[in-house]
Amino acid sequence: MSAKRRRASHAGSWYTADAGELEGELRGWLGAAKATCGTARAIIAPHAGFSYSGPTAAWAYKHVVPDGVRRVFLLGPSHNIHSSKCLLSGCSTYETPIGNIRVDDAVCTELMETGLFDEMSISVDEREHSLEMHLPYIAHVMGERPYTLVPIMVGALSESAEARYGKLLSRYLLDAQNLFVISSDFCHWGERFRFTHYDPKAGEIADSVEALDRQGMTLIERQDSRGFAAYLREFGNTICGRHPIGVLLNALDACRPTAAHSCKFVRYAQSSRARRPDDSSVSYASGIVWSAAAANGH
Repeated sequence: MSAKRRRASHAGSWYTADAGELEGELRGWLGAAKATCGTARAIIAPHAGFSYSGPTAAWAYKHVVPDGVRRVFLLGPSHNIHSSKCLLSGCSTYETPIGNIRVDDAVCTELMETGLFDEMSISVDEREHSLEMHLPYIAHVMGERPYTLVPIMVGALSESAEARYGKLLSRYLLDAQNLFVISSDFCHWGERFRFTHYDPKAGEIADSVEALDRQGMTLIERQDSRGFAAYLREFGNTICGRHPIGVLLNALDACRPTAAHSCKFVRYAQSSRARRPDDSSVSYASGIVWSAAAANGH
């Protein structure tokens, strides 16, 4: 791997580039969030501009106990290029306004050698926001502790490919020194997103959107990879991180019966409350995966 650095290309637009201001925002959002589940082994959290999704993401990161975490696997969807595979970064360092993060060269080489991954160019890497929007939270929560990052851009995978990548990554998920961060917003509703599903029985449009999101969230909580895939086929909900979530669900499948995990969503929000057909909104949800055995004191 080269010594290339990935710039914090969305700093100053999607979130502040001022280190002190950014730290203050993250501290404030984390201070307002509550920990209600076990210690996170994996989290699902949004990646929109921080003014929209930062407070919701805090509820996921509130469950991260950084002591003992040595490596962070960050899986996010691609918004700019199409690929039927997962891609790894060609960079050795990811920059953030509050400190740089070292990419785990050894693990990335190990994954690349499986033949299942492509390498993304630095221009593709820097255009993508789904990974970058988690870096400030990761850097803030981990602080001065030594750790490395494994950034993975997840392409438009088939269900069989999600199972293949999930099985491959399950051995890393079984290692308590690894934390998995799954980057996903939920429903993108409105004509500009070409998604206007509406069930009047649910109430207003915003209520219908939430009901549809929560149907998918329930399947994720049940760790039902097939059910979640069927739900996406039936409703076409515009969950942009559906493939990273699919990989996580398949990794959890592959972890059984060696390890049992629990999953729960702890926060849900919408960018705005859609009431009319010409409105639009994006949904944000934070979910936690933790060791069921650890929660039971075993």
